[in-house]
Amino acid sequence: EMFPESAPETVRSFLNLAATGLLDTTAFSRVVPNFVVQGGNLSTREKYTNEAAERARRTIPDEPNQIKHERGILSMARSDEPNTATTHFFILVAPTASYLDGKFAAFGRVTRGMEVVDAINKMPVENEKPAKPARLTRAVVAPCAAK
Repeated sequence: EMFPESAPETVRSFLNLAATGLLDTTAFSRVVPNFVVQGGNLSTREKYTNEAAERARRTIPDEPNQIKHERGILSMARSDEPNTATTHFFILVAPTASYLDGKFAAFGRVTRGMEVVDAINKMPVENEKPAKPARLTRAVVAPCAAK
């Protein structure tokens, strides 16, 4: 589930990455047990292309919002400097992380498959790097279900 009303540029960027196949074969390159899994690092693709390198350098503006950082929330990763988000995102595994609220662009929620996110989060890690890569085989943009 995406929240374009709360983070329009972030949602647009993420959907574009998925629709163009740039997220395909990327690895979840950072895992903090009981906290987050982080993906979207285009340099972890099985085939790192000039297109991926160019896209990975493009920053998107910060869009902090009122969405609470709760389990299953997708949010943009960035450095401590403002407006440095690129393609990296994280999925919150912890029940809550209120200290992230209003600081990071929460832009979506996992509606199915948290058991997969939990399995990635439980993988052996060394310095927050998975011992064995967990890859996103293919990212697909699907239409919203009618409510």
